[in-house]
This record gives sequence, C-alpha cells and structure tokens, in this order.
Amino acid sequence: MNNMIKYKRILLKLSGEALMGDAAYGISPDVLNSYAEQIKEVVAMGVQVGVVIGGGNIFRGLSGVDKGFDRVKGDQMGMLATVINSIGLQCALEGKGCKARTFTSVFMEPVGESFSKNKALSCMERGYVAIIGGGTGNPFFTTDSASALRAIELEANLLLKGTRVDGVYTADPEKDSAATKFDSITYDEAYSRGLKIMDLAAFALCKDNAMPILVFNMNRVGNLKRIVLGEAVGTLIHR
Repeated sequence: MNNMIKYKRILLKLSGEALMGDAAYGISPDVLNSYAEQIKEVVAMGVQVGVVIGGGNIFRGLSGVDKGFDRVKGDQMGMLATVINSIGLQCALEGKGCKARTFTSVFMEPVGESFSKNKALSCMERGYVAIIGGGTGNPFFTTDSASALRAIELEANLLLKGTRVDGVYTADPEKDSAATKFDSITYDEAYSRGLKIMDLAAFALCKDNAMPILVFNMNRVGNLKRIVLGEAVGTLIHR
C-alpha cells in the first residue's frame, strides 16, 4: 500500500463551521468522529498528517468586531476556539486508537505543546497526527494563512482544504446552478478570475512557495483516502 501512496505527507485544513454539522454552533460528535475515522485510515496507510482547524463554530474574530470587540482581542478569542477544536479532534482520534498530539502557536502548556517544526515532524514520522491550534499566533491572520504556513514549514506534499463542496467552481454552486467545476487551475488563473479559494495572504504564500492546494469535500467519506492514492478528487490549484 505504501508504494501506491502519491502524497506521503499532507497538511489538512478543516473548517470549524463544518464541525457544527446541522447544529447552529458547537461540535457535532458525528462529524468529528467521521473526520477522525478518515484521518486514522490514511495514517494507517503510512501517510504523515498535520491538521489545522478553524474556530468559526465557536467564535470568529471578525464577527466579534461587529459586536464591539477589539479586533486583536477578537482574534485571540478565535485562536482559543481553534485550540478547543484541536483538542476535540485529538480526543476523537485517540478514542479510535490513533495517536495524536496537539500543538499550539502560542504558549499554552499543559493544554498543548508549543509548536515547532522539529517536534511536529518527529511526531508525524512516528505515526502521530500533529494537530496545530492557535492559528499563526498573531491577530489579523486567518486559519487559511496558518494552514498555508504550516504546510510549507512541514514540507508537506500537498495542502488539502476540506470543505462542504467538491471543489472550486466558476461561481458559488450553492447560489448559481450554472456554475461549473474546475478539475485543476493555476494560481494565476484562480487569482485573475477572483475565485475565493483562500484569503489572499494564504494564497500568495502558497503560490510563492509552490505549495499545491487541493480543495475537496471532506464530508464525502473516502475522499481523503482517494486523494492520497492519487485519484482525481476535488480541484487542484498549482503553478
């Protein structure tokens, strides 16, 4: 099986909002366990996995600004939300017998170990899932930027963005029935078309460092395994 794997080290970006499932907020145990099962499956195949999760199911810094929060404090609250989700995923993985460790971008021991490239890589090489919470550790940056940064730092073969749609379209497929899906697209074409794949800081970071991005539907069970085996799933953004 190891010889069949196309992507042997991946950084998986998960949406905090997706963790809500059908609820209005919080964490859906069904969604969390589904994600954990799919991650466990590829780890068992020998894939090294790092994960960054958003915090929008609990708190978003920008939404806090609209309610009178200072932006910096709001973003810090959002960072804490990502750590809550990270610990939740760690618990779900460990409950399934998959080793995992939570790292944080800001000092938060004993909640999570402070992130460093060497420690995270060491864990991944020993079969642990390295979950990195806290965003970049700085305000004004999204978890998209954090996932791009960590994918590059950890020398991942691919940055996977798990969403609730099955790729990148010419328009929002939930609003425009005529929207068509790209199987692959270059960074430059995606930018010129104004496609909202990631925030511009994250997108530029990936382009400058030639980090390919694959947007796919994480809620479709089996997609993650199919991707690491090299099957055509979602939309690949590349040079």
